[in-house]
Amino acid sequence: MAGHEFFEPRDRKRPVADPTAAEPLAAEEPRHSCDPAFKHGVVVGFDGSTSSERALAYAIGMAHRSGSGLIIVHVANRLPTTVWAGCEPPVFVDVPDHRTEVLGLELACADYLAEVPWILVERGGDICHELEEVGREYEADAIVVGSTHGIVGRIFGSVAGRLAKRAKRPVIVIP
Repeated sequence: MAGHEFFEPRDRKRPVADPTAAEPLAAEEPRHSCDPAFKHGVVVGFDGSTSSERALAYAIGMAHRSGSGLIIVHVANRLPTTVWAGCEPPVFVDVPDHRTEVLGLELACADYLAEVPWILVERGGDICHELEEVGREYEADAIVVGSTHGIVGRIFGSVAGRLAKRAKRPVIVIP
């Protein structure tokens, strides 16, 4: 069982309640419910890098051994639309990230994913926050990520390190 799950952006315009309507709209639409087949699954961050491929391999084995589903998460790029000017923080917009489609096609053709049921979830924003949010939505047993190598991770802190500090569920970091 293989597939893709793409959620609607959170900032999408919500319908306005009609005062003459018999049933008023709810104050906020409920978040798209996740597939119950993937409840208590294994969440893995994946961007196609070598370390994320290692994390994916470990997560596949973990999901296979526990008999659960695999939730593969790709966090799309978000870029600032303006330069930060004093008091106002920069505004972030979702930039079309065709990398998710490419990763989805590569994963759909991968033989090693035939062992477990899996889905690909695309999100936009802070990687740590989005991985933890997906973990919460699916009530994941663990989040698996690859370690960050290089100077960027040393300067800004690695995703794995930040996630391990703030996550409410086990985080497994694969070197």
